[in-house]
Amino acid sequence: MDTVDPALRTDLAPTGALRASINLGNPVLASGTPDDPSGITVALAREVAARLGVTAELQCYGAARDSVAAVAEGRADIGFLAIDPGRPLQFTSPYVLIEGVYVVAAGSPLAGTTAVDADGVRIGVKEGSAYDLHLSRALEQSSLERGAEGIDTFVDRGLDVGAGIRQPMTAWVAAHPGHRILEPAFMQIRQAVAVPQDRSDTAVTWLRSLVDELVAGGWVAAALTDAGQDPALAAG
Repeated sequence: MDTVDPALRTDLAPTGALRASINLGNPVLASGTPDDPSGITVALAREVAARLGVTAELQCYGAARDSVAAVAEGRADIGFLAIDPGRPLQFTSPYVLIEGVYVVAAGSPLAGTTAVDADGVRIGVKEGSAYDLHLSRALEQSSLERGAEGIDTFVDRGLDVGAGIRQPMTAWVAAHPGHRILEPAFMQIRQAVAVPQDRSDTAVTWLRSLVDELVAGGWVAAALTDAGQDPALAAG
């Protein structure tokens, strides 16, 4: 393993360990418990730490908004989050691409994704998620209702539409007959490594190069496979 400049190590891991914010609320990226997390983001955190020559300290959160806050406030050194202009962070290029999709009742008159943006249509979303931020900007007529999980908010409040990530939404529909997914996806969610805004250009450039290397070399696809996820989700 190549050694890194001590100044870069200090910049990215100022406490001497790499404090990594893990979002357990996205099952594609992480699973398990706060005491025993697993998944692509856990593997990435440990790989970045190993390249820096430090240990990884994992901080687990149940929602993206909490993971964002930990990084933005300097309580964590890196996070694994969707790229969004509303998040006060610096991002690498994406390592994983996932999709945001809508779920409706099987008998819903909504025939496709574009039909959702209409007056009176109520959509359940997970508060602070990448698709919450995106839809807040993109929708002009329909309204968002926020909760701990978009699909639960959809069910509990009797809404017209639920929004979420394709993989868990597909599993939910399979387990709940009488529902369907609207096609096509309403957004592509670009998952990247994020760091606080005060990190140096040199440090961010190094991290971006590392992520690009891990994607191009097949490391990310292999880590997805190890985590039981589709390796085709790797960015490319």
